[in-house]
Amino acid sequence: MSSTSHPAWSPDPGLLQPASSKEVLQWVESGRLPPVEALGHLRRLKSEAALTKATTRSTAGDLVASALAELDDLIGLQPVKALVRELKAFVDIQARRQEAGLKSDQHALHMVFTGSPGTGKTTVARIVARLLQGLGVLARGHLVEAERADLVGEYIGHTAQKTRELIRRALGGVLFIDEAYSLARGGEKDFGREAIDGLVKAMEDLRGQLVIILAGYPVEMQWFLATNPGLRSRIALHVHFPDYTPQELVAIARHMVREREYALSREAELELARFLEQQRDRLPIHSGNARWVRNLLERAIRRQAVRLSQHGGPFSREALMTLTWNDLDPQGGGLWRPS
Repeated sequence: MSSTSHPAWSPDPGLLQPASSKEVLQWVESGRLPPVEALGHLRRLKSEAALTKATTRSTAGDLVASALAELDDLIGLQPVKALVRELKAFVDIQARRQEAGLKSDQHALHMVFTGSPGTGKTTVARIVARLLQGLGVLARGHLVEAERADLVGEYIGHTAQKTRELIRRALGGVLFIDEAYSLARGGEKDFGREAIDGLVKAMEDLRGQLVIILAGYPVEMQWFLATNPGLRSRIALHVHFPDYTPQELVAIARHMVREREYALSREAELELARFLEQQRDRLPIHSGNARWVRNLLERAIRRQAVRLSQHGGPFSREALMTLTWNDLDPQGGGLWRPS
């Protein structure tokens, strides 16, 4: 061969390296890649695959860690936190048993959340979705929130269509249905029954692709589960969210104002704690829990703005941040209405 002759193989300018082991073999067979160089490409591909796998595991680990950190940052809810960590341990160990060639329990992870409004059910559902994504149980880890109107239609066939569409949107994540018992309140001929049947079917057919969480008040949820034996048999995880204690509600208030770059005065904290302790068994607070506190603080911020504007300026940084007891005063602005 003369010194001016060209080699049998030259790199493809549009694809300089084979992208898979199958492509390496194809290039060798077609003469595009000398066999002596094929081994180097196979080693490169193996190394890249290992790096991708390690990166995926690292990302998944970060997702799990961030979900658990957010869970730990929530105030109170100790029984809920313990159960979520139990769930994490179960999924993790089942995966390790599978890797070891042992039988693994792949039962469904559908759940019932019971508790009053404002106790963190939606927040925890969102954390669970991300946690299960990090653990490899769910592909997307998103949360789809729904209520009766999102599932129940107005004519024959409409409910099945709406339910299927909602389930399709939630695939790979968590479908969270608040006040789920409202689906069964219309009687035997109500379209809500059709929605329940669709959910029961999805719980069975889409295990591993979807987690359904049904939420609501404890007594109503027990009644709801009794209306359909298929529901009760497919949901093994029941999580109760207790009402917050007065001390926990004060801590929630402190956290909420800090996030908004405000601060409660010492008097405001003491008076709020005293008020909550006095009224701890009264319905208006525990029908809202953290939501009641949020509404209280949002109104207090507006009242602080009015108070400051009436005095003109200039204002110190402390003055602009501080919420007083007069700003809060639940009994002074219609937020507290004893039953």
